[in-house]
Amino acid sequence: MTATFSQFRERAVIAIEDVRLQEALDRGTDNFRKMRDQAVAEVPQFEDLRDHFKAIRSATLAQLAHHLETFEQNAIAAGAHVYWARDGAEACQIVIELAREQGASVATKSKSMATEEIHLNEALAEAGVEAVETDLGEWILQLAQEMPSHIIAPAIHKTTRQVAELFSEQAGRPLPEDDIPALTAEARRILRERFLEAGIGISGGNIMVAETGSVVLVTNEGNGRLVTSAPPVHVAVIGIEKVTSTWDEAAVWLSLLARSAAGQPLSIYTSVITGPARAEDADGPEEVHIVLLDNGRSLQVGTVYEEVLQCIRCGACLNVCPVYREAGGHAYGSPYCGPIGAVVSPLLFGMESYSALPHASSLCGACRDVCPVRIDLPRMLLELRKDEVGVLPWWERKAEEGAAFVLKHEKWMRFVTGVMRVAQRAFVRKGVLNLPDWLNPAAGRQLPHLAKRSFRKMWQSGELEQKQ
Repeated sequence: MTATFSQFRERAVIAIEDVRLQEALDRGTDNFRKMRDQAVAEVPQFEDLRDHFKAIRSATLAQLAHHLETFEQNAIAAGAHVYWARDGAEACQIVIELAREQGASVATKSKSMATEEIHLNEALAEAGVEAVETDLGEWILQLAQEMPSHIIAPAIHKTTRQVAELFSEQAGRPLPEDDIPALTAEARRILRERFLEAGIGISGGNIMVAETGSVVLVTNEGNGRLVTSAPPVHVAVIGIEKVTSTWDEAAVWLSLLARSAAGQPLSIYTSVITGPARAEDADGPEEVHIVLLDNGRSLQVGTVYEEVLQCIRCGACLNVCPVYREAGGHAYGSPYCGPIGAVVSPLLFGMESYSALPHASSLCGACRDVCPVRIDLPRMLLELRKDEVGVLPWWERKAEEGAAFVLKHEKWMRFVTGVMRVAQRAFVRKGVLNLPDWLNPAAGRQLPHLAKRSFRKMWQSGELEQKQ
């Protein structure tokens, strides 16, 4: 998918008019914010912890190549296989080849933003491998053939009734929409059969610990542990920015991730995978394969956008964003939505395809305030808006350059606004400008007309004081 200006605006309008969606978004994001606030209040030095983590992530990215090489060495020493994927196509091909070597026709998957990013499910399907999502929210969306609409709650936009309809179709019998335990039990029954059928299990990874070559996976449903232990082969697809140096640093990461994402001191299931199962282990995979995904990440190192690589995908910025809370995740046309998606999507997938997203923000700064790593998303959104001018059609680019010139020079500003006050008279109807579509920069919205006298002139003449 893409998110041009017209596409984003069209999807946002549909979302805003969808009463059920608005209720689901309000309920979901309100709950997440309240739980986060409660969890944060339990840590007296929480702000100091954020500063400490910011320093950790900055130092790690400054030596990213070194930490990745250390991770690779220690992961191989632990018995894992490590692959480097320059882009999504390479990553998909690696996973497909591993599935073919295993003779797997079914792959179970744990929730993973990285695999959503590279469209792994579709690639596996084309290769004859059925990918089954085992996270409840992801499975709901797989049945509905939809993209995630939230980083940690992918089906936040779905109502219980919609879920019951999907599950009833899958089960082949009607299921009660008001009995959530019954719906959950049915999903568990169906998915457990798929765990046993799978020849390969695929996960993402929340953290890579270079010190031991370990992959850390956090979930709240336990499905991740079945994906990583029940099939004979486990494949983890992880973005290269998810590395940290030591377990002490990983502990800080885990503490902030759980509190920021779901308002928990620690996620319910925190799994550590260090190579394949040993002889003394009760269960576990015979093989562990780790795919390190670049897909444009390394291009951001050393740029004004490097800070975005500090993101730990907690989703806290979505829950406070006034744009996301109205437009919902699908308006962004990307697996990454909300404020972080508005920065990440143009950087990873191209400004030409996602030109609208840097503008899908009020720049209120709430995302920066809530981010556990204090990522300055508003700053990067402004940087992207400047970059976006370079990919506009020449006539739009010249118009924006002309507007910038006028706004910088007071004399030109006074002259142009004076001319516009005269020129607008032919278009003013009932207090608004009735501009033809080709001349209207607001693309469908009616703009207010310029006042007869500017605020500055009213201030200088003392007219405002007289009115008071």
